[in-house]
Amino acid sequence: MQAYQAPLRDMQFVLYDVLKIQDVGSSIPAYKEATPDIVSAILEEAGKLCTTVLQPINRSGDEDGSTIENGVVRTAPGTIEAYRQFQQGGWMGLGCDPEFGGQGLITPVRFLFEEMMASTNMAFSLFPILTHGAYSTLLAHGTQTQKARYLPKMVSGEWCGTMNLTEAHCGTDLGLLRTRAEPQLDGTYTLHGTKIFITTGDHDLTENIVHLVLARLPDAPAGVKGISLFICPKMRVNEDGSLGQRNAVSCGSLEKKMGIKASPTCVMNYDGAHAEMLGQPNKGLSAMFTMMNGERLGVGVQGLGIAEMAYQGAASYAKSRLQMRAISGAKHPDKMADPIIVHPDVRRMLLRIRAMTEGARALALWTAMELDISVQHPDATRRQEASDLVALMTPVVKAMLTDIGFAAANDAVQVHGGHGYIREWGMEQLARDARIAQLYEGTNGIQALDLVGRKILAENGRLVQRFFKPLATFLERRLVVSAVAPLAQSFAHLQQATTWIERTSATNPEDPAAGATDYLRLFGLVAIGFMWAKMREVAAQQNDSFCVSKVMVADFYMRKILPETTSLLATLEAGSQPIMAMPDDQF
Repeated sequence: MQAYQAPLRDMQFVLYDVLKIQDVGSSIPAYKEATPDIVSAILEEAGKLCTTVLQPINRSGDEDGSTIENGVVRTAPGTIEAYRQFQQGGWMGLGCDPEFGGQGLITPVRFLFEEMMASTNMAFSLFPILTHGAYSTLLAHGTQTQKARYLPKMVSGEWCGTMNLTEAHCGTDLGLLRTRAEPQLDGTYTLHGTKIFITTGDHDLTENIVHLVLARLPDAPAGVKGISLFICPKMRVNEDGSLGQRNAVSCGSLEKKMGIKASPTCVMNYDGAHAEMLGQPNKGLSAMFTMMNGERLGVGVQGLGIAEMAYQGAASYAKSRLQMRAISGAKHPDKMADPIIVHPDVRRMLLRIRAMTEGARALALWTAMELDISVQHPDATRRQEASDLVALMTPVVKAMLTDIGFAAANDAVQVHGGHGYIREWGMEQLARDARIAQLYEGTNGIQALDLVGRKILAENGRLVQRFFKPLATFLERRLVVSAVAPLAQSFAHLQQATTWIERTSATNPEDPAAGATDYLRLFGLVAIGFMWAKMREVAAQQNDSFCVSKVMVADFYMRKILPETTSLLATLEAGSQPIMAMPDDQF
């Protein structure tokens, strides 16, 4: 596989030239401290870790995978050593609260590190990502005692964390879950039940794993209103913070998977395991969504990381693989054939991967910045505006970026031709690893339903206006510029589609549901188009090779990708009848 090169210039360009995160520093201290020099140094070291430590064990981890023997789960060879370097470097605490030992860095920087990890070793990236999700949930909903007991060890990387939602009979429909929590006289609980698809549910990297588990109390109401959230560590924790006896939670088996094989995906058995409640009784689902929403953005970043690695591998191969002559005549007459990068279809695939990847990075970083603003900005109105935008963008970032990652990996296989199908080149692993991101943390179909069923219709359209208004303002000031004309047209398509969603939801709810995936993609294309318009405007003011190529890729996106919104609008407005008319027994 091509050796990974962290796209540091592009990352810095988006952060400081396009988003201008330095301007946020007047309101949020962490942004004032995130100077270009400091962020550059952090990202450079992160890139070295990913290139020299994580990427070398990526293929072997895929081939060897995690294993289980006599109930003991062992990670692939090299994973423990890599995790030790990760932990000792303090990388787990990158975006965590300094009160618990973290570095308190801004979310965009953490996202960029997670992108790098996904590019070089997506399976490994799941250990810290799940731990950070559990950390965030404990930070938001835990008591002071719970925070003091668990968070410092999780922030240091000494302990990992997980979330346990899914059961064999219920995935998305959590109202059906059966795991039960029995109250004890001392105010604790015992958990009884089985969870499946638990990412990093058990392993040998850390001495303890903090499981966050959804379960029902004996008197809980039916459905999602009767779910509580519990803390259930692998090893019980004494009052002084030391480890006690092994808890009655164990891994029954490992799932045999298509990809991310170095990450153990476990069936977890709770056989009277000791636990304590996190948050309020029967309010567990809302507490767990603190983790879920953060994880959905993180999963979107995984798709971004896969896309970046796919581009680097495909571009390198296309510049070195000699096949045939250019249609317009030999470009390298001194060689036996021209490199395949001269062929229009290969260039089409490479430019598509690059345009989607770089636009997706800007969208993810904008959302990450707004996430910080929603929590830390001193002005309540500004916090609410940012919170609305993040809520709106979360399903878009999760679904759109993971679709981009899988499509990029697929195109990278195609660029390699037959070699792309062979393990040696690494592209087929990217395709297999990327596929899960479209499924976990809520399938992309569920994200689309969330967007049209909750976000678009919420608060009389208030959330959607958080995106529409800044885009409309941007376009109004630049309508004379032909470069943004395709974006203006696509935005008109999105507005028309949104009106259609709002109208049909009241008359036939199957109509917006049938078009939800089309609507999300249309929305995502326009959102990425907005990012490209802003990047192009900044890049056009400079004349170095980086910015010249930025303008070219922006123009490719505007002219060759954004026109897809025309067909998406047409399929959306076709309604549900072509989908729902066929009787079930005819399938």
